Amino acid sequence: MADRLSAEIEIAVDGAMGIICLDRPQAINALNGAMIETIKKALYDWQTDDKVRCVLIEGRGEKGLCAGGDVRAVRAAVLDGDIEAAHGFFAAEYEMNGLIATYAKPIIALQDGIVMGGGIGLSSHARYRIATPTSRFAMPEAAIGFFCDVGVNAILARAPEPRALAFLLSGQAIEAADAIALGLSDTMVPQNYLPQLRRRLIDCAQAGEVDTAIVSTLQGESIDPGPANFLSFADTLAPVFSASDIGGLVAELEALAEDGDPAAAAMVHKFASSCPTSLAVILTSHRQARRQRSIKAVLALDLVLAKAMCLRPDFAEGVRALLVDKDRKPVWSPGSYEAVDLGFAGNVLVS
Repeated sequence: MADRLSAEIEIAVDGAMGIICLDRPQAINALNGAMIETIKKALYDWQTDDKVRCVLIEGRGEKGLCAGGDVRAVRAAVLDGDIEAAHGFFAAEYEMNGLIATYAKPIIALQDGIVMGGGIGLSSHARYRIATPTSRFAMPEAAIGFFCDVGVNAILARAPEPRALAFLLSGQAIEAADAIALGLSDTMVPQNYLPQLRRRLIDCAQAGEVDTAIVSTLQGESIDPGPANFLSFADTLAPVFSASDIGGLVAELEALAEDGDPAAAAMVHKFASSCPTSLAVILTSHRQARRQRSIKAVLALDLVLAKAMCLRPDFAEGVRALLVDKDRKPVWSPGSYEAVDLGFAGNVLVS
């Protein structure tokens, strides 16, 4: 049976498998408030439904699973003065992320194509994460005056810090091998095999030992993702990521770039269009998450930061430049690392 509580998402049950299918391909399945509420309701309903033993998350369309949260709608709410709606969006999204991360029943996410921002929050907290050769993972929030949220720091806290920071600060889109090495995905399968694998996973939901059946199926169909090229590149810059603040980190990168280091030059190029305050928040919040670790604590910090960050002029300006007017010429306030003041977030950020 299928249900459409939202026009842009389909909730269904096939055998013993609950299926959450994002169906907003024209926006690469970007999550709006109605979609998030629909996902939450399905997950809460299935928690106590003995007929549903496993959950599958997937997306329709050729471009990917999910390009993130609908930040244009959040920006519009902020500009209209509807702060409650803007804050409510993030509260609901992070509740969904926490529910997926702690769900008692197995959740499987098919991470085909674009998996960015909120798409990582939707899928990388699942128990089983399946990528394909077309998968591209990214947290590009610094480009819109925001920060890396959706509890991603709880996952990346288990990866080496220089690797995690290189991914978070650069906003670079990475392939499956890098995502697996960072803990954002588990395995890779051929893209053309996904329909058959999906059917087999639905059958697994009716097995005596569901997790055992899923693991066996994935082990038999996984292929070598190849080398983690981005992380190999980032590893050469590991000492840089021990800098105490974002200004010092960028200064060290720029010095290496001037000396002809190609990895540093690429990173400096990425930082050039990023919001200075965003980069400072990303650096500090990730290091704080490495001390906290728990998904509950990380999401609680994310919510405090999101409520503050979305009201800063940089958020409206960043979304305008990248997604509304698309001129890619944001004017950040402040525009320098030296002028960044994290006091806007209160006392929650501890460096």
